[in-house]
Amino acid sequence: MQITVIGTGYVGLVTGVCLAETGNKVTCVDIDQEKVDLLGKGIPTIFEAGLEKMLKNNLDQERLRFTTDVALAVNKAEIIFFALPTPSGEDGSANLSYIREVASGIGPYLKDYTIIVNKSTVPVGTADMVKALIAPSARQEFDVISNPEFLREGMAIGDFMKPDRIVIGASSERAREKMRELYAPFVRQGNPILFMDERSAELTKYAANAFLATKITFMNEIAQLCERVGANIDDIRLGMGADERIGKRFLFAGIGYGGSCFPKDVKALRHIAADAGYDFKILSAVHQVNEHQKLTLLPKLRQHFNNELAGKKIAIWGLAFKPNTDDIREAPALAIIHELLLSDASVTAYDPEAMDNVRKILGNRIILAQDPYSCLKDADALVIATEWSVFRTPEFEKIETLLKDKVIFDGRNLYDLKKMRELGFKYYSIGREDIL
Repeated sequence: MQITVIGTGYVGLVTGVCLAETGNKVTCVDIDQEKVDLLGKGIPTIFEAGLEKMLKNNLDQERLRFTTDVALAVNKAEIIFFALPTPSGEDGSANLSYIREVASGIGPYLKDYTIIVNKSTVPVGTADMVKALIAPSARQEFDVISNPEFLREGMAIGDFMKPDRIVIGASSERAREKMRELYAPFVRQGNPILFMDERSAELTKYAANAFLATKITFMNEIAQLCERVGANIDDIRLGMGADERIGKRFLFAGIGYGGSCFPKDVKALRHIAADAGYDFKILSAVHQVNEHQKLTLLPKLRQHFNNELAGKKIAIWGLAFKPNTDDIREAPALAIIHELLLSDASVTAYDPEAMDNVRKILGNRIILAQDPYSCLKDADALVIATEWSVFRTPEFEKIETLLKDKVIFDGRNLYDLKKMRELGFKYYSIGREDIL
């Protein structure tokens, strides 16, 4: 099929590359000429495992190309994916200005019957809005449908190529059949394509992300209680996860969630509910608790240093909001760094992938180390903010020789309490006994 993807951000780039991988002819469009030039040379503009190889392969096979020419790309397309940004406004609502702008301009360029696909996470009713914006200038038949993405950063290629499910909101049987054909190679093992109306599909994405954010936040609240009553969150997680009704995933306590999806979608769903006259109370609590959880290590740090953080050198392992990505949006590490700098502490940090992005926003306000261990030299304490695999089994003897004191504040509960006690570390974690 001839596919056009408008927007080459995280969702758009992964969508375009993966659709090309199954033999489709894909044109990806972006207004950023520099980004288009890099992608056209096979240089990814985001970090995602497996993306670079797949990008280069499909460019070499001439199944994938990048352009800034919207009219040319739209004119050839059977299916057009909107993968445009929908950032949060000040009130938490999703900003649809990019979608409105593109939808208002593409009508005259539709050559034949075309399916317009909202791949972006959008509020309920967006498909109707897009249809109304295209219709006045369109000379050909078209349908607007919703096909929300469920891609986990760091595992997006696998998620797209082997999805748990594909959700498609479409009232038109013609559009349903075309989308069923498009996605057939991705569901050969029998995972479902779930067809529903457009509004239900739009709401499904928000509901899924908000539920996962709520699950994480609930465990962080239980962790807070554990610290106050002497319980262990690791044991509780195992006891809960063994219940098939609950499941094992998203039960790890830590310093909160970040990224581009959970924070934005929780706020957007709360706003959608408010517009519909419903007060979605649990989502307000989820947002508030998560913001507090990002800084839950700070009181432990202050108490350990007798409220004298000024002049202390703090090493931080992990800057991305999660491992296997370079995405630092809403990252808990940044919230911690901000508070440390306000307290006149100095910060040295290391992350396998996210340091260039941090450098763009913090400049020389912190020192970015070349490797995990040089990050620790002469530091007063180590803070672990992201659970990268490289941090899970470090050389503790080397850590001991580099830190001024054997102090670790672990925001991701990476290490075993018994081992840390045997090694003689002062060890603070989340929802577990502090080793002093």
